[in-house]
Amino acid sequence: MLDVTGVSFRQAGKVYYFDSNNLKYKLGDHVIVETARGIEYGVVVKENFEINEKELSSDLKPIIRLADSADDYIYMENKKKAKESIEVCKEKVKEFGLDMKLVDCEYTFDNNKVIFYFTSDERVDFRELVKDLAQRFRSRIELRQIGVRDHAKLIQHFGTCGQQCCCSRHLTDFVPLSIKYAKDQNISLDPAKISGVCGRLMCCLSFEEDNYMYMKKIMPKCGQKVNTEEGCGVVLRNDYVKEECRVRIKSCLLYTSPS
Repeated sequence: MLDVTGVSFRQAGKVYYFDSNNLKYKLGDHVIVETARGIEYGVVVKENFEINEKELSSDLKPIIRLADSADDYIYMENKKKAKESIEVCKEKVKEFGLDMKLVDCEYTFDNNKVIFYFTSDERVDFRELVKDLAQRFRSRIELRQIGVRDHAKLIQHFGTCGQQCCCSRHLTDFVPLSIKYAKDQNISLDPAKISGVCGRLMCCLSFEEDNYMYMKKIMPKCGQKVNTEEGCGVVLRNDYVKEECRVRIKSCLLYTSPS
């Protein structure tokens, strides 16, 4: 068995697992780890747990150490440099006349690489831009094209509910969504009402889908005859949220629980 710890590098970012290196970590601990991108500064989002080494497809890299005050300072300085760098890159994008919208920028902890995230409706040839930026920042440059859902996650928009979008607040992965979810939940199929700020179906449609499907199985179907305390009736409508059926008994309407 191997003792591992879950680490994330962004709020609601994907969780990566590292060898705990025989140390115990708590939620919220800042740690220094080695990744494919180089040395990184992350936060513990899943405390130590054991996993069978045979279940791993490759060896896990160990957590190097807990971050100290000097590491915290470097991390904050990198955040400041990223804000300045994205403005420089925006000017360069205009200079080269590229059809791309810059969304975010980040420095790896060791300053070995600067990563720019952008959106574009088309494929962009940014080779000359990369060369120019590499000379400007004296570092390796990576331009990464992202989709509309990743864009909303990075920008941290607010949804129609008034709260920060789920994707940037707590979702670590995007799940496939279908218009079927809206149909199962008997809500409006108007795209303007069921789409998030990214223009895609709202992630929250999937949160209670399992519960709706369960209620649809146990509740009587519309048009079905049922027995109630007031007598036999016919189901007119189901409310899966309140777990109630609207039943017509002769000339009266009655709300009753499916149980």
